[in-house]
Amino acid sequence: MPRLPQSIRSLPISGKRVFMRVDFNVPIKDGVVKDETRIVEALPTIRFAIEAGARLILASHLGKAKGTPDPKYTLAPVAAKLAEHIGKPVAFAGDCVGEKAEAAVAALADGGVLLLENVRFHAGEEKNDAAFAKSLAALAEVYVNDAFGTAHRAHASTAGMAVHFAPSARGIGFLMEKELTALGKVMDEIDRPFAAILGGAKIMGKIAALEALVERADTVLIGGGMANHFVVALGLGVGKSLLEPEGVPIARKVIDRCKERGVNLVLPSDFVVAPSLEEAGKARTVAMNAIPANEAAFDVGPKTLEMFARMTGEAKTIFWNGPMGVFETKPFGEGTVAVAKLLAESKGFTVVGGGESVEAINEAGAGAKISHVSTGGGASLDFISGKKLPGVEALL
Repeated sequence: MPRLPQSIRSLPISGKRVFMRVDFNVPIKDGVVKDETRIVEALPTIRFAIEAGARLILASHLGKAKGTPDPKYTLAPVAAKLAEHIGKPVAFAGDCVGEKAEAAVAALADGGVLLLENVRFHAGEEKNDAAFAKSLAALAEVYVNDAFGTAHRAHASTAGMAVHFAPSARGIGFLMEKELTALGKVMDEIDRPFAAILGGAKIMGKIAALEALVERADTVLIGGGMANHFVVALGLGVGKSLLEPEGVPIARKVIDRCKERGVNLVLPSDFVVAPSLEEAGKARTVAMNAIPANEAAFDVGPKTLEMFARMTGEAKTIFWNGPMGVFETKPFGEGTVAVAKLLAESKGFTVVGGGESVEAINEAGAGAKISHVSTGGGASLDFISGKKLPGVEALL
């Protein structure tokens, strides 16, 4: 189990200005929050701080703001939504540093809550600029990071500002603690047999995670666009399917390593193909070795799903990241939803590693039956890969 920074439970927060980095990077349309999941996940830590009498300063990024103010990415709608959840006003500062932020912080009473404007409205955030980090830190006396979804980024608000607080005045919130503890069970304290399911469109962004899981899992199941590389590595064609040529040697290496370690490597035995996404009405199922040259694979087939169910049936630990097909286009989401249901029915410890897999879990209505659904796709993959997370390391 990895060493964890101290919890907010043991930090001196009563009557103190507490800077809490949260992940409020939520979808907003026409000024309305469309998915509240990340806000809801942060509520236990927020409520704890309020009840302890902290003067709570919340900070987050939103969208792809490029270091300058952009009304499209304002966090103002999030302040309104958060106020609904906690049943009390949430003040909103028009900036995250400078006079506006300082005045808003000065007006906070014990148990009060303030949300700062998008930290990415300043270029210093993503550059982890020392001066910007110092300006953020100057607003508070205690620092708490509860934004697991951004813990893999060394930005000013996620890592850089931590050095300005004494070790006794910095730590993690309940969401970060929950994430690190659950993912830790897929790292060290593995209850075997352990099955890892990896999908997604591409292989190159998941090389480290794939290689790390091959070293730890008993069974590795591959789907999505990633599977195409393994099919080609076996000397078969994939037609017009998505393929990164540089990913094929990686797939070949993984096949060899699985043989060396005695890992069950489970590849799709059939695919759902069509001439194009726009011609989804022509979708049909073909065997792994029969993908037509003028068509592309957009999902795994029913025989593959039967085999996945069989191979994970006895698993005591299952980790899943990445959809099995082009999830957002019907009928190519069926494989992904089926895997979500498979995890929901498992009697083992099940972890879903963020990203589109979470959407599938929600669509399948399986969220409550999964042991842990991660809020951070990139962060969970980095953690599983054995990489150090800057947002956690800065606090140790």
